[in-house]
Amino acid sequence: MLKRIGQEIDTSNAIIKIQDAVFPAPFPSELEYSCSARGTWNIVHTGFLVPESHEIFVCAAGCLRGVVLTAAECGLSGRFSTIEIREENVLNGDLEELLIHGVSEIIRQLPERPKAILIYTSCIHHFIGCDTMLCYKILRERFPEIDFTDCYMNPIMRKSGLTPDQIMRRQLYSLWHQPASRHPRKINIIGNNLPTRKNSELYTLARTAGYDLTEIHDCKNYAQYQRMASATANICYNPVAKAAGEMLAENYHQKLLYLPVSYSYQEIRQTLTEYAEFLNIPLPDYSDLIAQCEQKAKSLKQIIGDTPIMIDYTATMRPLSMARFLLEHDFHVTRIYADSFTQEEIQDFNWLQANYPELEICATIQVTMRMMPRESPKKTLAIGQKAAYFLNTPYFINIIENNGFWGFSGILEFLELLEDAFLHEKDTRKLVQIKGVGCGTACI
Repeated sequence: MLKRIGQEIDTSNAIIKIQDAVFPAPFPSELEYSCSARGTWNIVHTGFLVPESHEIFVCAAGCLRGVVLTAAECGLSGRFSTIEIREENVLNGDLEELLIHGVSEIIRQLPERPKAILIYTSCIHHFIGCDTMLCYKILRERFPEIDFTDCYMNPIMRKSGLTPDQIMRRQLYSLWHQPASRHPRKINIIGNNLPTRKNSELYTLARTAGYDLTEIHDCKNYAQYQRMASATANICYNPVAKAAGEMLAENYHQKLLYLPVSYSYQEIRQTLTEYAEFLNIPLPDYSDLIAQCEQKAKSLKQIIGDTPIMIDYTATMRPLSMARFLLEHDFHVTRIYADSFTQEEIQDFNWLQANYPELEICATIQVTMRMMPRESPKKTLAIGQKAAYFLNTPYFINIIENNGFWGFSGILEFLELLEDAFLHEKDTRKLVQIKGVGCGTACI
């Protein structure tokens, strides 16, 4: 990007006060910039969560470069293959033949047959009307011992309908077989790239009620993954995974329990009340756990003082809820890095507008961010990689997607990380370059 020498940077389209922001999208949709913080997961990482599976990407060489590096950086190249689409394939109209022949050859050359194959088609297949369903039909007939599912590396879908991330989290469970019977005391947690903490209230309540609670991260083989289909219900707390829960409710008749992440004691209690009613047990008294949160917040405030805190949306599904919690406990939150907000955030948005109108909302994908100075005038705490990158601060919490935290126990763990971030520096440049925080341990 060219920049006129000596010209001042106009930040009006990238940084605004929350009093001037419009919910849910405070910034216009324009040319986008992607910063160098790479800790969030992409569709390659997510697909690897299916045990004993193999991924095959079918697209042009330029597109393949990034996904090949993703698999290599995670140490999972053995579960990853590619089929390159060239200009002659488009001109000759033989994309169907290329896909069928390419996948067949890959399968025959693999040292061991995978239980499932995730095939990722790309934009060009849809631009020229490739009959991918015919391809899958032929492949299933040719290799009946392998389950195939359709996945998509299609950035043209980002602004209409389900995003590629939402589709990938849905397709993560599309390989389930219809179970012979239902297990009345079995529940799944679905749609998360990182596993939920076992000490969370979701697990403790399930154990109290005699339920078996399973996530895809618990599945060590394909047979265990298939047993998830026999559950009676699915818990979803990530907004981008709701489409997966709705698909499973329709196709497998599993009840969807949407129990969103929150940093509000009242909202957590309301959500747990709904969960306890489903489990048919009385709601425990969480007064002691709330008191621990309050005591931890009070002691942490004495350590951190008025150090500025900035939050980015990659760290949690609820950045506004997190900001509200910290501000209600007298922490000095000054900025939130986010390009848009989910509907769950509307009440927190309105509260912040009314009580902290000077709070800044800063875009992450506006091209202006490419030219913004990367420095903090004084010690600043960042929550999330993007905030740490834009501030160039070594004091940050290196987490994505709430790090598996949920409920009162999640708030406690979050406050512990905030204290550690304040007391101990990190190598920001090194950490933010690593793709897919936690992927190596989650998928291998």
